[in-house]
Amino acid sequence: MRLRRHLIAIAGAAAIALPLSACAAPAAESAANGEAAASAEGFPVTIDHAFGETVIEDAPERVATWGWGSTEAAVALGVYPVAVAEQVWTVGPDALLPWVEDAYEEAGEPLPTILSDPEGGATVPYEEFIQADPDLILAPYSGLTGEQYDTLAEIAPVVAYPEAPWTTPWDEEIRITAEALGLADDGEAVLDEIAAGLAEQAEAHPEFAGTTFAGIWDGDGFVSVYTPADARIEVLTELGLEVAPSVAELDTSDGGFYYELSYEQLDKLDADVLISYHASQEDADAFLAKPELQAIPAVAAGRVAQVADPVTVSSVSPPTALSFGWAGGMPALVDAIAGALAD
Repeated sequence: MRLRRHLIAIAGAAAIALPLSACAAPAAESAANGEAAASAEGFPVTIDHAFGETVIEDAPERVATWGWGSTEAAVALGVYPVAVAEQVWTVGPDALLPWVEDAYEEAGEPLPTILSDPEGGATVPYEEFIQADPDLILAPYSGLTGEQYDTLAEIAPVVAYPEAPWTTPWDEEIRITAEALGLADDGEAVLDEIAAGLAEQAEAHPEFAGTTFAGIWDGDGFVSVYTPADARIEVLTELGLEVAPSVAELDTSDGGFYYELSYEQLDKLDADVLISYHASQEDADAFLAKPELQAIPAVAAGRVAQVADPVTVSSVSPPTALSFGWAGGMPALVDAIAGALAD
């Protein structure tokens, strides 16, 4: 997802070795990035996370990001990272997410170095981090292991996730990023703007209030059901939707962001509307025609909102500080949910 490690793993798309990503443009001496960095006032900053605490002594000027969403959070705050993780599942090894590339170009910023990540976080390109020479590494929504964290921390201060891999709420990621950059007030302003947009969408769709939903990815003989711990699910509750009780009742993840549900149990996944994520429109069409999936009550009733193709899926899985307003992302998903409920 944009589909980071987890959707890559679920979709089975991360098994292919890909060539090393090249720097999209020289970002080593980005004066503008330095100017956008936080004022020295308010430092040092201490961030608590799953691996302890990270002390950021001075306002960072060369930020690198890893995982999902922290690039966009930094850019929304006026800080343009000099190195960012590639998103192979979404756009391939040598490209930037469209909303990220647009933001750099509109600001006249040099495009960042793209850090190779063909396995969605399973391995970390330490040498590439060293070459990028960051003074801060942001990874608040990632799958870093303790060993990976310790190794990266030898290169620069690292901000990891608060509790568990890939489960940081979308708003907390923005808040953590802002705090690490010494821009906490600006972070709240970004969140206020996003909240206003979500409230406007909720008001435009009063039928969402109290409507239960489940989000899934179809596998081979099972579906992956996303739990409320997953940010793509949590954000939809801001629209008035409610996670179906059956999602919790069937949950075997032990606090994870998804669990696998066999086809034999699909009839138990009861929800007013189903949101299904797909790697292509062809897969989305095949999903609706698959006999086994008719056991899901919402599928049988035709109440399915689909999100197809990697870029679109990534834009809402979950949305980021830059993709909330992307026309093909959340606005389109909201329309799809409304259409499914109207059928």
